[in-house]
Amino acid sequence: MGSAVVPIAARRDFFEHIVVADSKQSRAADAVAKVGDPRFSAVGLDASDQGAVEAALAEHRCDVLFNAVDPRFTMPLFRAALNAGARYLDMAMSLSRPHPGRPYELTGVKLGDEQFALAQAWRDRGGLALVGMGVEPGLADVFARYAAEHLFESVEEIGVRDGSNLVVEGYDFAPTFSIWTTIEECLNPPVIWEDGGWHTTEPFSEPEVFDFPEGIGPVECVNVEHEEVLLVPRWIDAKRVTFKYGLGKEFIGVLKTLRKLGLDNAGKIRVGGVEASPRDVVAASLPDPATLGDRMRGKTCAGTWVKGVGKDGRPREVYLYHVVDNEWSMREYGCQAVVWQTAVHPVVALELLAAGVWSGTGVLGPEAFDAVPFLELLNAYGSPWGMRDQTREVLLSA
Repeated sequence: MGSAVVPIAARRDFFEHIVVADSKQSRAADAVAKVGDPRFSAVGLDASDQGAVEAALAEHRCDVLFNAVDPRFTMPLFRAALNAGARYLDMAMSLSRPHPGRPYELTGVKLGDEQFALAQAWRDRGGLALVGMGVEPGLADVFARYAAEHLFESVEEIGVRDGSNLVVEGYDFAPTFSIWTTIEECLNPPVIWEDGGWHTTEPFSEPEVFDFPEGIGPVECVNVEHEEVLLVPRWIDAKRVTFKYGLGKEFIGVLKTLRKLGLDNAGKIRVGGVEASPRDVVAASLPDPATLGDRMRGKTCAGTWVKGVGKDGRPREVYLYHVVDNEWSMREYGCQAVVWQTAVHPVVALELLAAGVWSGTGVLGPEAFDAVPFLELLNAYGSPWGMRDQTREVLLSA
């Protein structure tokens, strides 16, 4: 993610300095070197070492800790920011744990539960932790707030829908995002908000064909565990909230095979004299998603479908969306579309925080803030959002 955040932020002037940290200092240095901007520097830092992160925040006098790593490291970074007196922003919340007895009916530890448990500590300090601020979660939640506030009198259902027509030339199987995170969210029990409570269902349940805009077309989408379902109902009144992802039958088949073979296991096992996580082995055997841009073709779409009663008192249904063409993102930023789309929205949020347009205390999701300044600023970043009104009129005749 840092490889995309750096060139996006480099075109803006809302910050004094950004320290790019990675477990491999050379990787952070490569991201910084590509922009040649003295406002960026690179350090080596272990994201799992809370004490080291706290020391780095103090040493570099950082106002904000922007967590752009996978969710295994969310809690040490979250606590480090709290202890160091820095504001915090992430794109993936603390991990869930399925219900031990009825995983496909009841929730266990939900995404973000560990972070919300510390909300009072953040309020007591007068600090802000903005959680789930990528594209999904993130922009999708901003869309939900915008629709509920400006387009609808009441909301029946909010459904985040994500699909693409991206292809990666030369690979039979090459995920365009972190396979570690993909395994985590796709094989965990999906969570659904319905009639005032959360419940779970089977992975890949409730398949539906969703027609995505700007030439992507119909894609089959299925239920996947995702933060929006845990965030949206905290601030927006809706009868039902879901997240469905256009994975494709082949991708789903690979994920099911990984589970059947135990290769989705995040815990370490011993092989000969070496201990390793099967999931890490899978990730290490696949190409780095950030390097696939030159081989990728097509577009990716993230969006929020909302159904309810419009401001005029009539039934309404809309899809608010953001599409990125890989050819454009590679030409403009040298970043593949999925990574760039995820990275741009937290940078927009950081700019709003720096200007004081977005402010607050505690642990807050994107829904807690005014959506209009965000959407206006996103347009200024040169990647506009869109809206499709897809209300279906029903004629009744006697």
